[in-house]
Amino acid sequence: MADTTGRVTIDRSSSPSRPEKRSFTIAGHRTSISLESAFWDALKDIAVEHERSLASIVADIDRNRGSAGLSGAVRIWVLDYYRQRPTL
Repeated sequence: MADTTGRVTIDRSSSPSRPEKRSFTIAGHRTSISLESAFWDALKDIAVEHERSLASIVADIDRNRGSAGLSGAVRIWVLDYYRQRPTL
């Protein structure tokens, strides 16, 4: 989650390395994605910032991922998103 300064913080109350599984319907097919809580939190923050649903962002990533696995593609997309942000 982003704090008041815009920095992403990690909630360590649950195991940050244990993946959490969530299901989505993409292009009419049900699929599951397993991501660590830090990636889910970052993805939610991005969705809120851009007024989009998680499902719509995941669907966009799915359309552009090529042969990469969906969970890995989401992780790379989130990482790239934050790397491209301007810093102060």
